[in-house]
Amino acid sequence: MAEERVQRRLAAILAADVVGYSRLMEADEQGTLEVLKARRRDILTPLIARYRGRLVKVMGDGVLVEFASAVDAVQCAIDLQCRAAEANDSLPDSRRVILRIGINLGDIIVDGSDLYGDGVNVAARLEALGEPGDICVSGSVYDQVKRKMETGFDDLGQKSLKNINEPVRVYRVRHLAIADRNDGEAGPLPLPSEPSIAVLPFTNMSGDAEQDVFTDGLTEDLITDLSRNANLFVIARHSTFAYKGKSIDIRLIARDLGVRYLLEGSARRAAGRVRINVQLIDAVSGNHLWADRFDRDLEDIFAVQDEVTAKIVEALIGRLVTRPPRNRPNNMEAYDLCVRGRALIGISPTASRESRLLLQRAITLDPDYAEAHRLLAFHLWQAWAQWGEPEVPNRLVAVAMAEKAVKLDPNDAGCRFVLGHLLAYERRWPASDVEFATALEIDPNYADAWADLSDFSVLSGKPATAIEQVQKALRLNPHPPRWYYWDLGFAQYAARRYELAVATLRNEATYGTISRRVLAASLAQLGRTDEAHREGALFMASNPHFTISHWAASQPFRDQATRDHFVDGYRKAGLPD
Repeated sequence: MAEERVQRRLAAILAADVVGYSRLMEADEQGTLEVLKARRRDILTPLIARYRGRLVKVMGDGVLVEFASAVDAVQCAIDLQCRAAEANDSLPDSRRVILRIGINLGDIIVDGSDLYGDGVNVAARLEALGEPGDICVSGSVYDQVKRKMETGFDDLGQKSLKNINEPVRVYRVRHLAIADRNDGEAGPLPLPSEPSIAVLPFTNMSGDAEQDVFTDGLTEDLITDLSRNANLFVIARHSTFAYKGKSIDIRLIARDLGVRYLLEGSARRAAGRVRINVQLIDAVSGNHLWADRFDRDLEDIFAVQDEVTAKIVEALIGRLVTRPPRNRPNNMEAYDLCVRGRALIGISPTASRESRLLLQRAITLDPDYAEAHRLLAFHLWQAWAQWGEPEVPNRLVAVAMAEKAVKLDPNDAGCRFVLGHLLAYERRWPASDVEFATALEIDPNYADAWADLSDFSVLSGKPATAIEQVQKALRLNPHPPRWYYWDLGFAQYAARRYELAVATLRNEATYGTISRRVLAASLAQLGRTDEAHREGALFMASNPHFTISHWAASQPFRDQATRDHFVDGYRKAGLPD
């Protein structure tokens, strides 16, 4: 009789288990079983089907799933973690189901419906290697997915795994806690109900790299003007500039940003004239809805911006919506200086000082230039609040300059936003509330204002509201600056959603900044004391003068219980009083 041949195949294996399963069962056996069954039915099974996987077996607190594609396996794992985190929102910390996931691509042995071999064993060992909420993948998986997914990875190096002969290269999937997004989905962003548009960075056709600043400023101003229309959904500048200089299919860009329409353009500035080409594209159909060319004197650039904005608004919503005009500069050199100063905001103390010089020169050339006043006000606030420069006279000068900016242009949402921010630090909360509300009435698409407002909602003892506000900011700015993640983690900590806070604050964009102290506090509240103290020590290495008492006194808290909650977390993380 011929010997039966062993069946083998190459497959991506996902192994997942529940963290603290024994503890959960001991505390509430029936309730835990009900939650696990619901998770498998409502989350796991639909995701396996969506990503063309096969459930191999269920093992009490764990599952084994086979995929033909490593990309499908990783995307399924990310969606699974995000959906699981979202489902935990309605549960107390003591009953939340947290997963660890390991994924390996390797040769497996097939025995009926079951699987064996090192391909399976490595996946199980990777799962056990991870922290709660982690997704760990082998080098073979990483090699297959690294160029096919936008997800980032942390290289954890070579690891010796139990009962595996050779060390395995291990990577940890780096993913934002997407479950805190408005849509609760990890896939493509859904289109808003309003006409949605992203303005891509205009191309500099001047042949002079120094004109990039002018071209970028033109793009930014168009975004600002479009954002002021409540009937449009407009993606923020930071997200659209992520595509600058890249050749990417417009359909992919629109899908990534969750918009239907894209505006493309180019500009050539020379000899006192400017030539601008623009085209409005429907990314769903690929049709060009409108295109035009403008060849004007440079002094007419702001009239061109207004004309382009009006054409787009008419094309998308069928009628021209008149908004109160913004204050425009009277001097082109002042405009150039202000645009250069914009680009240096929040980068470093050195960049901030350079920007202040540019903005001071712009104000000298054009004393009524509102934007230059409000940007300089914000820099002066940063100087004392973030960069360690003297509080006197920077603090009072910043407030006075922000108030002047609003007086010069009460219809500029940016001026209102900056004044609202500064007034909060002056504990002039009712006036701050009015300025924020006015800013968002003028520009409901103002992502930075929504994100910044979330901070003050936390300090007011309203973390749920704060999370909603920063979610809105993230939808308007899907590729945000790093401080959005800090704001989200800050709000999640205040809401006692510590697992989500840890996932958010370990995002590469913010991890390693001073948001590390909130990460340390979140870990401490989860009882992960060693990790919390390590993160706290790393934070103190970069911020040796930090004390809890000084921080608590300097923050404009309206709610004492929220203040005490942060102080408690910082103390548990080992930060100095």
